[in-house]
Amino acid sequence: MSVPYETAAYEPAQSPESPEEHLARLLGRALNSFELPDETVRRLDCALAHDSSLHSAHHSAGLHRETYRHTWLLADGTALTLWELVHNTGRSGEPQHEVHVDEEELRAATGRLPLAPDDSEFELPVLVQLSPVPPPRHVYVPDDSADHARRLLRRAENPDRPGAETAALLATASAHQITQAFGRPCRAGRAGLCFSLYEHAFLLRDGREIALWEVEHTATPDGRHMCEVYSSEEAAREAMERRAAQLS
Repeated sequence: MSVPYETAAYEPAQSPESPEEHLARLLGRALNSFELPDETVRRLDCALAHDSSLHSAHHSAGLHRETYRHTWLLADGTALTLWELVHNTGRSGEPQHEVHVDEEELRAATGRLPLAPDDSEFELPVLVQLSPVPPPRHVYVPDDSADHARRLLRRAENPDRPGAETAALLATASAHQITQAFGRPCRAGRAGLCFSLYEHAFLLRDGREIALWEVEHTATPDGRHMCEVYSSEEAAREAMERRAAQLS
């Protein structure tokens, strides 16, 4: 999977945790990691990206329990989820971590904890669903962002790329951030056919934010790299699907 030549120069100072590192950290702290099926661990070896979020929590009389959802995007386009249970109900009172392969197994483990429900809400046979955790804010890099936006739009080859109005707004950009989003892995039907999706987020001088979505791919008749730019993630992903369908 290729990376646009400008991306490397604007990477954050600290790289995000890789899927392999996240899995190793999760299994390293889980007391029952040896119980995970070997097939599950083998599938996670080919993970492309991951996401984690708090799923539910219970705090009562100094005891607590939280559950977390860890999801990995695999190379075959499927997703695999592991559930982490964290609690301090052991004799030492120190946090203990467990990992489980599905919600049924997680509920069984949660039911064994000595946490008496203090109201009817916790007597439900399902986990308490919390509100989604808001995504992190962009970490912008103060740079020649207006020029970066101009060059991005200039190299876009799609006829429906953002026009003059968007270009005028981006001429006032004071900072930007580039992040790679989940894209389409290489398709087995044609060697070298790849898609990459990037979000170019811009901070304008008046405090507003605007994002462009860049699709870089080799779904061209001669296999050359092509850049397309769209004003929304949805439009960019639809373009990826169309391009892939044309050459499938």
